[in-house]
Amino acid sequence: SIWDDFAKQPGRIVDGRDGDIAADSYSLWKEDVKLLTEYGVNVYRFSISWSRIIPLGGRHDPVNPEGIRFYSNLIDALLQKGITPFVTLYHWDLPQTLHDRYEGWLNKEEIIEDFVRYAKVCFEAFGDRVKNWITMNEPWCISVHGYGRGVFAPGRSSDRSRSSDGNSSTEPWIVGHNVILAHAYTVKLYRDEFKEVQGGQIGITLNGDWAMPYDNSPENIAAAQHALDVAIGAIDPIYLGHYPAYMKEMLGERLPVFNAEEIQAIIGSSDFYGMNTYTTNLCRTGGTDELQGLVDYTFNRPDGTQLGTQANCSWLQDYPEGFRQLLNYIWNRYKHPI
Repeated sequence: SIWDDFAKQPGRIVDGRDGDIAADSYSLWKEDVKLLTEYGVNVYRFSISWSRIIPLGGRHDPVNPEGIRFYSNLIDALLQKGITPFVTLYHWDLPQTLHDRYEGWLNKEEIIEDFVRYAKVCFEAFGDRVKNWITMNEPWCISVHGYGRGVFAPGRSSDRSRSSDGNSSTEPWIVGHNVILAHAYTVKLYRDEFKEVQGGQIGITLNGDWAMPYDNSPENIAAAQHALDVAIGAIDPIYLGHYPAYMKEMLGERLPVFNAEEIQAIIGSSDFYGMNTYTTNLCRTGGTDELQGLVDYTFNRPDGTQLGTQANCSWLQDYPEGFRQLLNYIWNRYKHPI
């Protein structure tokens, strides 16, 4: 996948390793199931590797029976132990061949058809036992980190110290747009051809952190909303049928437009809102980074105290109140199960 190639680039991993072996669940899956059972876990979310199912990735490329067998065995083992599988179809690992053939997520015409075919293979192989499907994990990370900041595979960015290719002012929004479309047409396929017989649910998992105004000034109250409009509202089309007004204002013609047929497929194309969240940010006006809504983030309150407790990662502080506020915001905005 693109992550295999990305991880081998010098400087991508701190200690210089290549990432070929990480948690190694591929070899240790039986032990994983044993540990899950011992801990009393009754739901296990895992991701399927597109490259393991269709090594070359494309809709006309052959399916790998060994990949099908691996995931089938894992699913059976989980069910035998009373553990419900929640299966994610895409967790960032695009087959490298598709990136090489047509620039992957930047190519709307090709990537959607290839992804939908990959999903169909999975529904056919596993849908008799898997009743909970997630199409994409964190589209924001796919688009912003992969095609804007250049810190995730495929590492594209306008910053030439990070990447020889890429345009951070356009590519993240193109990719995010195409990811939404691939999600929507995959859900349409499932509902049209599989749901009645298999009886499952299907949705998407989205990351987004709570944004609090730095103070009570109108400017910073607006800044917090702008942060939410970009970090969470970028997926508004799935639930509301359109992008936030602020995104349209900020990006202008750089924000792609859905046609009427696409909107029909997109709106309502998730049975739930899969929420991933990590922290809370204090937001104030004056930021220069479009990827976070032209908003400045900080953990420092106006009185000099910290918002929460600092974690080992510089971008994380714990602030439990923010978790509740985010839940309320998402429910009030979308009225979908979370």
